[in-house]
Amino acid sequence: MTQRLVKLLIGLFLYGIGIALIVRGAVGVAPWDVLTQGIDSHVHLGFGLVTTIISGIVLLLWIPLRQRLGIGTVANALLVGPSADVGLWLIPAGLDLWVRVFLFAAGLLLLAIASGIYIGADLGPGPRDGLMTGLHARTGWPIWTVRTGIEGSVLAVGWLLGGNVGVGTVAFALLVGPLCQWTLPLFARRVRESGPTVASPA
Repeated sequence: MTQRLVKLLIGLFLYGIGIALIVRGAVGVAPWDVLTQGIDSHVHLGFGLVTTIISGIVLLLWIPLRQRLGIGTVANALLVGPSADVGLWLIPAGLDLWVRVFLFAAGLLLLAIASGIYIGADLGPGPRDGLMTGLHARTGWPIWTVRTGIEGSVLAVGWLLGGNVGVGTVAFALLVGPLCQWTLPLFARRVRESGPTVASPA
């Protein structure tokens, strides 16, 4: 159990750093981070805090879906946002384009590796993954339909609020799944079939 907790904490910290690298890349971010940026552009609470607040709201949506929390679920909701803030503090903004493209690529790879680590701990899905699997279980809709619907909705709202949608957003959508499929077996012998196939920040 101790080893799994350590894996969980390391994975979540690296996940936040991966998000920060992608944000500093400034070529487009993941759908949920578009929403976070859009909200933060109006409330000015900071990227990490807004991420944590959104995670809390998503967890409230678990109640009618009768989803069960795990240690990993709570840790995900509480730690990814602050970890992202650490990365944003360490990585300067306004870099040259070639550097930003490199940051995006490094962030995407790190995020996939971090996903393999924390999902491999098998201590509960993140808030957003649990919402996806919960809706799938309650509605019977295919996972890809539920995921596309959720992320398409948050992307649209985030874009309308001023979040950064760009080529990186498309690249993230196309590449994060295959990358996570590659990293998951590296860090876990078994991942529950009902669990998430692609990780998200919480």
